[in-house]
Amino acid sequence: VQLQASGGGLVQAGGSLRLSCAASKMVSRLDIMGWYRQTPGKQRELAAEVTSAGETNYADSVRGRFTISRDNAHSTVSLQMNALKPEDTAVYYCNSKNFFTSRIKYWGQGTLVTVSS
Repeated sequence: VQLQASGGGLVQAGGSLRLSCAASKMVSRLDIMGWYRQTPGKQRELAAEVTSAGETNYADSVRGRFTISRDNAHSTVSLQMNALKPEDTAVYYCNSKNFFTSRIKYWGQGTLVTVSS
């Protein structure tokens, strides 16, 4: 399975962006799909994730500003990012992981989000 991320770009602080990620094949409903982000010199960190049942988990830094959604029928996951801050600047990666083991199964190629102040 390949995950293709899109939607990154340059936006001013306070603006919005929507990231999308599509899988080349059906992703198991047992998988959690999510978005991680990474800045230079730092570890990749969770931004948001969602189960096939719609249960969500957000990093404290994005809760209330970002909304993750998932289309099980098409194996897509999206991240609506509002009220963006310069510290949200990062490469965003979508992924899927096993619900029971949390083992990462697939990574997307990453999409750059740049928020200017």
